[in-house]
Amino acid sequence: MMPDQNPFTKRLPGPAGRIQNMKDYQREFIEFALERGVLRFGDFTLKSGRSSPYFFNSGLFNDGDSLRRLGGCYARAVQEAGLDFDMVFGPAYKGIPLAAAFAIACCVEHGRNIPWCFDRKEEKDHGEGGRTLGAALAGKALIIDDVITAGTSVNHAVDIIRQGGATPAGVTIALDRQERGAGETSAVQEVEQRHGLRVTSIITLEHLIEYLREQDNQAGNLERIRRYREQYGADGSGS
Repeated sequence: MMPDQNPFTKRLPGPAGRIQNMKDYQREFIEFALERGVLRFGDFTLKSGRSSPYFFNSGLFNDGDSLRRLGGCYARAVQEAGLDFDMVFGPAYKGIPLAAAFAIACCVEHGRNIPWCFDRKEEKDHGEGGRTLGAALAGKALIIDDVITAGTSVNHAVDIIRQGGATPAGVTIALDRQERGAGETSAVQEVEQRHGLRVTSIITLEHLIEYLREQDNQAGNLERIRRYREQYGADGSGS
């Protein structure tokens, strides 16, 4: 494949993290997540102690068809972002099937066969040993995960990648909640600032809000999410 034909090297215009009209695949992803119960509305207590009007649980993408479709959404998001990478890394545990699904989608849907790798929660001192399984860490490694809350798994992944002799190429997640962490910035923004990495996502809270605006029967959920964002939204997360 010639460099100018590589679907993963084209960057679309427009600033990162701002909606330039929601893409069809993003709308389809929201509907897919609702269909599988991955995205739900109600009253949910988060690890932070906040009471959230919505919840996202990627663990419910739990069959072959779900992973096939999910991998395609990740691949499309990475394509749209124009990220430059040589391999993919999935942080244990949720990032492991996500990275695998993404790698398969890259091969089947985009004609790019990329190596993938993941870490162990505990390093083995017997058998094949080591901290990682899969392809050897090399070149620019793109981290694939579901969401970023405190950034712990991404921080750990960055350390493993660098200690393995590779370079973190960025992070792609399913949903950016765009809400404050401990300070005024979001957990995603904190990861970007701490590591100098770009974090992209399939959808953001802004995409979800835009989707709900389009629905005739979602006024209540839309209003609750708007109030939640007014209370907890990070600086620069939109209006």
